[in-house]
Amino acid sequence: MVALPQIGRAPSQPERELKQLVFGFALLAAAGAASAQTPVPYTLENTEVRELHARKLKRDYQVFVALPDSYQGSTRSYPVVFVTDANYAFPIARNITQRLTKHAGMEETIVVGLSYAKGDTGVYSRRRDYTPTVPRKHDYRSDMPGRNVALGEAPAYARFIADEVIPLIAKHYRADMKRKFFVGHSYGSLLGLQILFSEPRMFEHYILGSPSLWYDGGVMFDRLETYGERHRDLPANVFFGIGALERLAPGKKRSRDEDNADMVADLRDFDSALKAHRYPGLHTQVKVFAEEDHASVFPLVLTHGLRAVLPSKK
Repeated sequence: MVALPQIGRAPSQPERELKQLVFGFALLAAAGAASAQTPVPYTLENTEVRELHARKLKRDYQVFVALPDSYQGSTRSYPVVFVTDANYAFPIARNITQRLTKHAGMEETIVVGLSYAKGDTGVYSRRRDYTPTVPRKHDYRSDMPGRNVALGEAPAYARFIADEVIPLIAKHYRADMKRKFFVGHSYGSLLGLQILFSEPRMFEHYILGSPSLWYDGGVMFDRLETYGERHRDLPANVFFGIGALERLAPGKKRSRDEDNADMVADLRDFDSALKAHRYPGLHTQVKVFAEEDHASVFPLVLTHGLRAVLPSKK
């Protein structure tokens, strides 16, 4: 044991070494405490992010990919769920598919998230990429200073999915490209309907929640009839879901504009119009979820939509 130095006396070599050792321990303890207090990002297991430049659109997007737990230890291929609004919906879709797999016996899937364009706000990106037309009348305003509002580019964005996103997934992953699922909600469902009426075989299954059928005065009703005039079949399996609270408020007159739309009634009318064509290859289902609204219904639409098309072992 080293004695403490007396007042007025210079510390000895052992005393200096002891002080240095104590000081070193203090620094290490402080560094450890600081490190313990510094938060780190939360990462979803078995997920990847790929950068993709949309050549014709001249914009950059990220593609989020979630692989099933068994992927690394197997050689089989998996069905693929493509989900729009990925900045919000991708972690939900990834977690719901995993939970249904583990606890309900549903088949494992790859989940692919379609993100917003880099540098754009979510509102700006989805308005442009998911809407089928520029409305004849609208009062939309851009939420990005210095940039005009952009609308109606769903046809071009759908080509980007077909020509660049789907080939990317087919090239890099063991994906069963004969079992592709499109998942959209609200404007994302408008994009799904755009694909359905222009290239229905791009996906084998469509899960469409709360489609904004009021958009542009109900333009998708017009698309439905135009398709029927030119085609005798619509080969697709479509699950529609919507919240029961997405109805028109009592006392308001129904119309096909956003403020006076009855989205539940619109969806029932739309499904009836589809069924009236008696397409042999079309199968549709509509489910209305009690006590859910436009903001809350998406997880239920996804869960029930997946269970309607992916068989469970339990």
